[in-house]
Amino acid sequence: MTHTMRDHSHLDGRGHHHEDDPGHHDGHDHGHGHDHGSSWWDRLRHGVSELVGGHSHDAADQVDEALEANARGRRALWVSLAALMVTALLQGVVVAFTGSVALLGDTLHNIADAVTAVPLLIAFWLARRPANDRYTYGYGRAEDLAGLFVVAMIALSSLLAGWEALQRLLDPRAVSHLWAVAAAGVIGFAGNELVARYRIRIGRQIGSAALVADGLHARTDGFTSLAVVVGAIGVAVGLPWADPVVGLLIAVAILGVLRSAVRQVGARLMDAVEPELVRTGREAVATVEGVLEVRHLRLRWIGHTLHADADITVPADVPVVEAHDIAHHAEEHLLEALPRLVGAVIHVSPSGAHL
Repeated sequence: MTHTMRDHSHLDGRGHHHEDDPGHHDGHDHGHGHDHGSSWWDRLRHGVSELVGGHSHDAADQVDEALEANARGRRALWVSLAALMVTALLQGVVVAFTGSVALLGDTLHNIADAVTAVPLLIAFWLARRPANDRYTYGYGRAEDLAGLFVVAMIALSSLLAGWEALQRLLDPRAVSHLWAVAAAGVIGFAGNELVARYRIRIGRQIGSAALVADGLHARTDGFTSLAVVVGAIGVAVGLPWADPVVGLLIAVAILGVLRSAVRQVGARLMDAVEPELVRTGREAVATVEGVLEVRHLRLRWIGHTLHADADITVPADVPVVEAHDIAHHAEEHLLEALPRLVGAVIHVSPSGAHL
């Protein structure tokens, strides 16, 4: 016997029952005491509040977890996109009157980092589309594929940073207004680090490996900005080689960030999950009355949503209707124990049966 959770109705991570609305959008009033608003200004303002201080819903709020996570992911991308564009604009102004090639490269890196938000925004948009007979699990995997693009951009950042450092080492260039260059580098580092922390925090909260990788990408560009500052200080004290040498070190540091991003995205594409989630799910199902054994429990991330299938054993003399109820209770326990879970298939086997 197999029990499948219906896609149009499920329990959220707190065990509350609610109906999915495929047409739900950011401006919809969730009924939890505040409205995120439908205008771009409302979304930006709400995103900024999360960026500087965080925002959480009351435990009694009734929200659709999957759609809310999708909305938070898109909001994080829009806010960070705006922050990086402002950072690049400020740096571009300094480049115009200092002639700093190092700062020009850093500005271009920031623009490239902002651009990586585009495929992720497309992926989050696709994830809102309902499943169909061709894409039976929906379009959430597009988010994981977008993570590959982010990984490629991190690798490219490392190569460009190394190449620019070598060029400056072989062909030193005079830089004017060193104080302005250093200040612009500080702005670049602060902007990227703030965006990195924001993306990584939201990505981990909603379970998006791609958004975490994009946050790591922002951090690599922050390192590049820091190299500009250190290089400017070195030039100011009479060490013209300091700028390119630091640039090379930063290129190596970016490789370390690349390794972390590859692990994040690669694990997601290989359907890896945290062992703690599996243990929690097994324990939740095992506590259901009538379940004799949890033969297996499989979990997989699709985008930032979790899906599960389990095989449980019940007494051989249990009637079909009672076995169905046991499976339904097992499903409820899973949904309550795993907040990001949106789908579960429970297979029921009588004791003594062979797999």
